[in-house]
Amino acid sequence: MFDSPTTLDYASVVSSVANLSQEGFSTAMPPTSESGFIGIELSESKLRAATVNHEGVVGERREAELHRDGLVGQVVQLVSDLRQNTNGIAAVGIAIPGLVNRQTDRVLAARDLPGIVRDDLHAELMEATGLRFELENDANAAAYGEFKIGAGRGCRDLFYITIGQGIGGAIILDGKLWTGASGLAGEVGHITIDTEGAECECGNTGCLETVASAPNIVRRANERLHRDGTSSLSRLAMNKDFTADDLAREAKEGDDFSLMMIERTGKYIGTGVASVINLLNIERIVLGGGVMQAGDLILNPIIQEAKRRAFLPCFEATQIVVAALGEDAATIGAAMLARDAAIS
Repeated sequence: MFDSPTTLDYASVVSSVANLSQEGFSTAMPPTSESGFIGIELSESKLRAATVNHEGVVGERREAELHRDGLVGQVVQLVSDLRQNTNGIAAVGIAIPGLVNRQTDRVLAARDLPGIVRDDLHAELMEATGLRFELENDANAAAYGEFKIGAGRGCRDLFYITIGQGIGGAIILDGKLWTGASGLAGEVGHITIDTEGAECECGNTGCLETVASAPNIVRRANERLHRDGTSSLSRLAMNKDFTADDLAREAKEGDDFSLMMIERTGKYIGTGVASVINLLNIERIVLGGGVMQAGDLILNPIIQEAKRRAFLPCFEATQIVVAALGEDAATIGAAMLARDAAIS
């Protein structure tokens, strides 16, 4: 781990990368079984990066606060630092919280990073480092990581759902990431759950994200606390700024109100999962993201509700499991996508 510098001189960073190349770091290496790859995950406040070998094993890790006026320079700096300790980096993958079209290497929209993820990001990074870069939506990257070495290992067809600040999804069919006509497939967070529900950021009403994302779980809990006097017995009522993590922790400690909110959230998610099962007859559904830290307290109601609402023969053919890679999923997946693109 390291602290990112408060300011970055982009020109000097690019120059230092060039110097490293002259000192023995090849800028365009064909991948081999000995090659390394870098995965980088962007979020609203930080960058997480790791080197990954050909088998998906993580080596070096780095994390830095995101400076919104210097994204390209920061990424170049991360790559430079990681290359100093890992010979043979062949390609870099970047997981972005937004809509990415890999066919055109363009970021169509970046939910948490508007204005700093430009549509020429891909070209700038390749020019600055001399390395091949692959850009991908963060949910797609995490799904690929789980598929290759996590909870999806061993299956051919997988649907991944990440439940955190938002809700995203990704589809893997016959071993390949399926992104749809324009790279946007898998937006399970915008399945309609309640036609008369809250307005979603997408413009629809009652999306799954409006009831089951972390901020909306907190919103629903606050609304219930305010209108139900008996809920004041919950320890959450004494903390005006509680989070979804706090709610999950209280549920694990037996708080009745928190348990109820987690169970109801699980039912909402299970309703969305049932729609996926009926549509795709998928082999495995992998559930990731911070909300799933509640473990069986949320997994069991998800499975029960999915069974109740799905076509039974489809449900019985589907495994529903919790993701295995945690916070590493998107970085590993981005690196694996870069690896497979480089060798294809």
